[in-house]
This record gives sequence, structure tokens and C-alpha cells, in this order.
Amino acid sequence: MCGIVGYVGTRQATPLLVGGLRKLEYRGYDSAGVAVWNDGVTRVVRCRGKLANLEEKLLKEPAPGTTGIGHTRWATHGRPSDENAHPHRSGSITVVHNGIIENHLALRQELVAAGAKFTSETDTEIFAHLIDRAMTAGAADLTTAVRGVLARVHGAFAIVVLNEKDPTTMVAAKNSSPLVVGLGEGETFVASDVTAILAETRKVLFIEEGELVTVTAKGAVITDFEGRPRQREPKTITWSALQAEKGGFKHYMLKEIHEQPRSVADTLVGRIGAEQDDVSLDGVNLDVASIRRIIFVACGTSYHSSLVGEFLIESLARIPVEVDLASEFRYRDPIIGPGDLVVAISQSGETLDTMEAVREAKKKGAKILAISNVLESSIPRLADYAFYTHAGPEIGVASTKAFTTQLVALTLLAIHLGRRTKKLSSERARELLGELLQLPNKMRDVVESGAQLQAIARRYGHAEGFLFLGRGTQYPIALEGALKLKEISYIHAEGYAAGEMKHGPIALIDEDLPVVVLAPRGTHYEKVISNLAEVRARQGKVIAVATRGDSNIGNSADDVILIPDSAPELQPILTVLPLQLLSYYVADFKGTDIDQPRNLAKSVTVE
Repeated sequence: MCGIVGYVGTRQATPLLVGGLRKLEYRGYDSAGVAVWNDGVTRVVRCRGKLANLEEKLLKEPAPGTTGIGHTRWATHGRPSDENAHPHRSGSITVVHNGIIENHLALRQELVAAGAKFTSETDTEIFAHLIDRAMTAGAADLTTAVRGVLARVHGAFAIVVLNEKDPTTMVAAKNSSPLVVGLGEGETFVASDVTAILAETRKVLFIEEGELVTVTAKGAVITDFEGRPRQREPKTITWSALQAEKGGFKHYMLKEIHEQPRSVADTLVGRIGAEQDDVSLDGVNLDVASIRRIIFVACGTSYHSSLVGEFLIESLARIPVEVDLASEFRYRDPIIGPGDLVVAISQSGETLDTMEAVREAKKKGAKILAISNVLESSIPRLADYAFYTHAGPEIGVASTKAFTTQLVALTLLAIHLGRRTKKLSSERARELLGELLQLPNKMRDVVESGAQLQAIARRYGHAEGFLFLGRGTQYPIALEGALKLKEISYIHAEGYAAGEMKHGPIALIDEDLPVVVLAPRGTHYEKVISNLAEVRARQGKVIAVATRGDSNIGNSADDVILIPDSAPELQPILTVLPLQLLSYYVADFKGTDIDQPRNLAKSVTVE
């Protein structure tokens, strides 16, 4: 949940660390800090608040030197404060850490009993004390000391350790939290995310579970926690550095909303067969005949895409589907085993709840298919099969293009399965894939209609609550629209299946409640229009999302947002776009922190 960056080389470290942290601030922004070695001394500069506070402090308290580590924090153990900000130090050892030490209380008690003096409330400081004591006790080198400490620590973590007495070497380790190493000419980087180092190098090593890496300016040596060597060729990253910048937009989120047509096009490239009636899953060879059930596990926005996936796969492939919240999955001892395909969806590929659900499913004998946006991330590596979206870097905490590319990936999966179960004809597959190829242009049409959404946002931006209604595949979109509004505007919002309105939510409706109704043409249209009329009869303010050419909807709604016509299976990819824009403009009208909403972080790597 936190962001880590490290550097060893010949350049001044502080500007590189701060530049990397700027790319990682989406992972946490309660506090930030750097530790830089210079002339025999490690200087630690840290403070509460966003990175800008640290940058201001560094102007007054410079930290020169060519080796250093940095951190931006999302608080777990210990409140946001200067004292709890990373890096943490004990003796000659300085540490930055992402994750949670589950046995921190027992270790802390042991260290205090042995005379250790703690200066923070964090679990991270335990690493610094333990490693320092291992070095003092005569460990051969920093790598040996860190390896010994890792054997005592339980939990999910990524750490980078700097020893003041040997600044030519840093040691990093990973267990269930992301970590990459960047290789340059006479310099080496460590980071939580490749975007932090993309401007400096494209040559990276993805560190895997249970691995420790010794980093010098000459490169990196990887071993497992027991000391056995691991060999790995570096990967070359093809993202442009500009993809991780705002590109002239006011916020990353707005930029990413506008990037969706391109991201969807990229996710489709190379995956539709020459006859345009079948789908390639990038070498994923599912034994479809053996699949008796599909179970989706995901959290947040990915959970909403899974709900759409349930409709698509049951409709096109006629395979039974269940959808589970990953955070609940393993705690109910799920009945799962051979014949079950678990589809784990995570934008980052590092979501800890989803990762643990995958481990539980594997333990019980299920096969795992991961859908992720981040190459070589942890969940795809744990899975039997991996299928990647091509959204590119998503910096805004509230997910947009990751969601629409997940919907595209799920549509491709459903068509692939449908062709193999013979429940989807060649003609219908060709029709759907043809419409998929037209989708980026239709999406571009919607995202460029922001002026209308701005006007609606100004009209309803003072509302204390919103209600979102949809049926069928539009119900998950109602949930996603409500989530987006909650995340970035801090307005309470509820998403409901429209048919459930009479079972409770109708009591909320009065003249002050805006109700967003998803009403594209399709099998549910007449039912949704009836629900819309029930809202109007109670003086609710209706904002309808409807299909272009619908001449009747205007009589039943206060505001109408029109989208291009498309196949019902693809409508969610279009109807979600105005909801993203509405949430964005309401939040912008209110002046909230859109890219880094309070209490949230992009990659949830703790339970």
C-alpha cells in the first residue's frame, strides 16, 4: 500500500528518489521521507503529509549523496505523523517497508525486553532493530543479516535496507508486496512499481515471492530466502514515459478517462482471429471441457467487472458462474476443487485479498486464470494462466481505464469459452467481435461530450446523496457509478438493481435526491422505464443514460445523456463512461483531491 524507491550509482540520489516517489504517491500519501548516505553518514529527512511537504523540507535540509532510499506511506500500524514516517533507523541500519508484520507485537516485546528503544508506533521499525542487532552480532554481511531476520518475520512485505557502514550495497526482499529492480549503466534502482523508474531505465527485473535481492551500482543478485540463487533475464518495458504523465489534463483521472478508447483498442490487438469469429487468449490453453464452474474473485471495481463477466459467460458460454468478494472468499472455507476455474481479477496484480483467495483456491485443487494490467505481477505469477489487459499505467486512485479494459477482456474470454462449448455460433461471435472493434470510436464519442456532464455536475453537485439504478448488466454499472462518486467526491451514493427499488431504497426518494437511471435499449428497457416513472412520481431528479435515437426518454427524465447504440453485451463499456465523467466533474466542482482521495490508496496490499 506504500511506495518504495531506492538508488545506488554515481548521480545525486535525492532528485531521483523524489522523482520516483512522485510517480508512486498514488500508493499512499500520509507521509514521505528519504534516507541518503553521504561521507560516512546517513541523513534521514521525513515528514507528515504529501510529497510536496517533503520537497519543501529538503530545500531547507538538503540530503546530498549517491546512495539512498525513499518512501511514501499509507498508514497501517501507527497514525500519520513525522515520527511514523519512513525511513526508519536503528544504529547503522535504515529501512523502508511496504506491508504488515503480523507478529510485530511479539517481536516488539522481545526487542524492548532486550533494551531496544523505539521511536515510532510502526511495525517497520522492528526490521531496523532486528537487522542492526544481526549486524552487531557478527553477520557476515547485510544480505546475511536480512536473510536471518526474514526467517523470523511473518506477514506481507517488501523492504529495502541501507547499511551506513557499507553504502555500496542495498538489500531488498519481497513477500506478497510488489518490488522491481531497474538496471542502468553503472547504477541500479529499486521500486514498488515500474512507473517510478521508467524515466531512468526500461530494463527491469521483477522480483518474485520469497526472493531477496542484493543491489549494487553494477547490478543485482537474486536469491531465495534460504540463499539459493535465482536466475532471471531482465524485461524491457515498452510503455512511454509520457504515458505516466498528465498530458495536459487537470487530473490523472480525467486523462485516464480520455485514454480509454486507446486502451480498449490496445487490449483487442492481436486477439481476434483472422476469420473474426474466434478469440486468442495469448497462449492460454484452457481445458474448457473439464470446467464445471467458474468462480470470480475480486475486490472493488474489479468485483463490479466480475459481475458483468458473470452475465457474459453464462449467456454466451452457458457455464455456471459465481462471483465472490476476495476479502470474504477464504474465510468461509469455500467448497471448491478440481473442475472449478477461479478467475482472479486485479488491476495491479498485487491485491492481497485476491492473492490470498487464489492461494486458497489452488490449495483446494482449482485452476486459476488471472486477469491483470501489470506484467509479471504477483497474482498472474501465482496463477496457472494469465491474461493481461493493456490499459497502460493507471495513476489515479479511482479506477477507470482498468475497468473498461477488464470488461473487454471478459468479453473476449466469454466469446472464447462460448465458441469452445459450442453455445456461441460463428455468426454471433463474428457480430460481437465486429462491434468490439468499433467500440473505441464509440467510446471516443462519449468521452468527448464532457460539457453536458459538467453542466449536470454543477446542477447536482450540492446533493447529499445519489441513487444509481440498473438492470441486468447495467446493475454492476450502477454499483460502479456509485463507487466512483463516493471515492472522489465523498458524497454518499448507493447502487441498486432497479427491480429492488421498491424493497427499500424508494423511501429515500424526494425532490432533493438525484437518481441516475441506466436505460439503454434492450430486453430490460420497458422495466427500467417503469422504475424511472416511479422515481418521477416521488419528485426524484432523474438523470437517464439512454441510447441515441430514443425519442421517449426525454419525457421521463430531467436530464438525458445519450450513448451510441451497441450490442447489449457491450453496453456496459459505454454506459459507465458518463458515470465516470459525472463523478469526476462533481468532485472537481466540490474541490476534492480527485487523484488521491482521502483514506484510499491505489494498490491494496494489506488485508
